[in-house]
Amino acid sequence: MTATARVILLTGPSGSGKSSLAEATGLPVLRLDDFYKEGDDPALPRLPGGGADWDSPASWDADAALGAVRELCAAGRTTTPVYDLSASARTGTAVLETAGAPLFVAEGVFAAEIADRCRELGLLADALCLRGSPATTFRRRLLRDVREGRKSLPVLLTRGWRLMRAEPGIVAAQVALGAHACRRPEALARIAAARVPVRV
Repeated sequence: MTATARVILLTGPSGSGKSSLAEATGLPVLRLDDFYKEGDDPALPRLPGGGADWDSPASWDADAALGAVRELCAAGRTTTPVYDLSASARTGTAVLETAGAPLFVAEGVFAAEIADRCRELGLLADALCLRGSPATTFRRRLLRDVREGRKSLPVLLTRGWRLMRAEPGIVAAQVALGAHACRRPEALARIAAARVPVRV
């Protein structure tokens, strides 16, 4: 396909600082977490207790997310869902444009799931996984989720404890999918390097 822009996929555990880093780049940002499936979707994976497993890649619409990436790369414009995490539902749509930028950031906890397909299509500039201290990630995630009222406090604490213990494995899985694990300074440096035109 003919592309006018390329994508930097930015992944990492929930609460690792993806959104703030993406904003700091000054590049257009595609929020991949808006492609979660809705709470009443029969394809939504479930935990043993019956609740939705929002930490499974199967809770996310990878094909729709990839479609948005492809449209942004080819046409510089796409329509995305707007997702309300507290309601587990899509509440509308939004239009995202690259405004001629040759790069944009697509950030979300499952971004690495589409890294290989983006690479095969010639759209991938880089794939990064933010990593840090699991305790810091736990604290940052809990404060954010309580502030935004994403779920009830008992649910947030239970999920947060589980994710803190699983964080090394989460990072390892994203690396296996093709993402480079690094901390914020290195991620910003790699993104800055990707913005420099390649001379031939």
